Amino acid sequence: MKSLFPPEQQPLLSRREIVSGLLMLSAAGVAAARKPDIKLDYLGDHKLDDVVPMRIGRWNFVANSGLVVPPNDQLQLMLYSQQLTRVYSDGSGANVMLLIAYSASQTGFLQVHRPEFCYTAAGYSLSDFQPHDVVLGPTQSFRANSLTATRDAQVEKLLYWTRIGGRIPPTWMQQKFTVAEENLRRIIPDAALVRISMAMPDEAQAMKTMDEFVRTMIASVAPPMRRVFVV
Repeated sequence: MKSLFPPEQQPLLSRREIVSGLLMLSAAGVAAARKPDIKLDYLGDHKLDDVVPMRIGRWNFVANSGLVVPPNDQLQLMLYSQQLTRVYSDGSGANVMLLIAYSASQTGFLQVHRPEFCYTAAGYSLSDFQPHDVVLGPTQSFRANSLTATRDAQVEKLLYWTRIGGRIPPTWMQQKFTVAEENLRRIIPDAALVRISMAMPDEAQAMKTMDEFVRTMIASVAPPMRRVFVV
């Protein structure tokens, strides 16, 4: 069959893209043959509103609005079984915005959204993508992501991660592979997206404050429920 593109314009795929595509197709085929039927749901019958306290260390809840959220359409309703949005303040004027989106079913066909999607949809330009290690204690830490979102004169610094089953995959591709691997084990994992953001021009101070907020938030959650957010 003759190509639709002239030789100098024919699309080229890298070896990595080809291998990744074949692996995903293979995983999808096996997953279809072995339908997942073991459901993993760490949140259970609990409500995020009850699990996350209104007071977190020196921060108090002040509002539910003012955050960038995913589009309120049918896809969102299918993705998330629960969503929590809160703004916390310590009285200094530098508010911390918290969004938690929880999905009780990650089959590989519908997957929890990451901030790269909803912020872009809201008209922000994104930059400064960086991995960021969050230290919860002397022996516990995990790798999250940070980025800067800019729209006109508004700048937000974000810290976020996605927990799927017993893992925190750092990238969108690894997130998809994690779901596929769990499905191959016949597991339907739950997932939680945790996003903390601050509208603060001082990037170093924003990251320091958000690190403290995360540590304090996880410590303030009842121990059996902490696995909803971290592994």
